[in-house]
Amino acid sequence: MAEAGAHLTSTSVNEQPSIFEVLAKESLMEAVRPALRHAVKVLAESNPSRFGFLWRRFDEFYLFLDLLLQNHYLSHCSASFSENFYGLKRVAAGQGLPVRQRLTRTAHWRSLLLLCLAPYLRAKLEAMLTRQKDEEDFSIRLAQTRSQKLYRAAVAAYPYVSSAWQAWAFCQLLLFVFGAARTHSPLLWLARVRLERLNAQDIRDLELRSSTTGPPDGSLVKRAWWVMSQAARGVAVSLSTSLSLGVFFLQFLEWWYSSDNQSTMKSLTSLPAPPPPVHLHQEAPPGEEARPDFDSRTCPLCRRRRTNATVLSTSGFVFCYRCIHTYVKANRRCPLTGYPTELQHLIKIYSPEN
Repeated sequence: MAEAGAHLTSTSVNEQPSIFEVLAKESLMEAVRPALRHAVKVLAESNPSRFGFLWRRFDEFYLFLDLLLQNHYLSHCSASFSENFYGLKRVAAGQGLPVRQRLTRTAHWRSLLLLCLAPYLRAKLEAMLTRQKDEEDFSIRLAQTRSQKLYRAAVAAYPYVSSAWQAWAFCQLLLFVFGAARTHSPLLWLARVRLERLNAQDIRDLELRSSTTGPPDGSLVKRAWWVMSQAARGVAVSLSTSLSLGVFFLQFLEWWYSSDNQSTMKSLTSLPAPPPPVHLHQEAPPGEEARPDFDSRTCPLCRRRRTNATVLSTSGFVFCYRCIHTYVKANRRCPLTGYPTELQHLIKIYSPEN
C-alpha cells in the first residue's frame, strides 16, 4: 500500500502531507462504512435468519471490525488504515520519531478511541436524537420531569454543538492549508499527534518488522497471548487486504448509491410511458351504427372474454391471468409493447362482480 506511494521517491524535505493527501485519506474511510452497510443489508435481505442480526447490530459489528483494523495499523505502522494507505504516519506532537519507535501507549489508545469510538458514539447519538424527534412529532406532550426537561434541552442544544464542531474542524483545516497549524483535524489535536509522510527508512523498518515476527520464548500464557494477537492480526490483515483491493470499488459504490446519481440513473433506465391504447371501435360510415371489432373485455392474447383479469404493471394492458402468465414466463416481455417484464409485474384485478 504505502510502498507504492509516488511521493516516497521525491527528494523534498517537507515531511508534512499536503491538503490533497489528508482529504483523500478522510474520503477513503467515509466510503467504507456505507459500502459495508449496503453489503450487510443485501446479506440480511437474502437470508434474514442467518445474517439478520448483523443488520440489526451493524453499528456494533462495524465498531468491532474497525477496532481490529485500526489497532493493527496503529501497533505495526503508527498510523490508521487510511493514513498508511496514503503513505502517512502518526508522530507525537513535537517529536519526529521513525516508525520503528512506535507511538507511546497513551498516544496509541488515545488515537484508537478517537478513531473508532468517537464516530460510533456520534452515530448512535444522532440516531437516538432522530428517533426521539420523530416520536415527539406524533405524541401528546404531557407534564415533564426535571430529567426529561434536561434531556430536551440537550436535544435542542445538540445542533449548535455539532455546528460548533464543524466550524472548529473547518478553521483547523484552513489553518493547516496556510501552514499555521501542524494538524488538519481536531481529532488529531485531541490525540496529541500529527501526520508526516513515510520515508524510505520507515518502509524498510516496516518490511523488516513483518519478516522477523516469531513466537516468544517463555511461559504458556505468553504463547497463548501471542497466538491470540496473531489471530487478531490475521483478521486485520485480511480486512486491510480486502479494503486495499476494493478501495476503488468502494468509491464506485459511494458514487452509485449517492442521491444525485440515483435520480440520474432512474431517469435514464426508467421505462418510457406506454403508448395510448388503440381505439377499439372502427369508424362507421355516417348513418350506420358502429360495430365493435374488439371488445374492451377481450384478452389481447386469446381474443376471448377475459377470465381472472390481470393487468401488466409495465404497460397497463389487461389479459387473462393464464394467458399472460404463460407468455411472460416464456418471453419475459409485454406481448403488446415489448417492454421487459417479469412475473412479479402481474397484478390481478378483483372487480365487485367477482
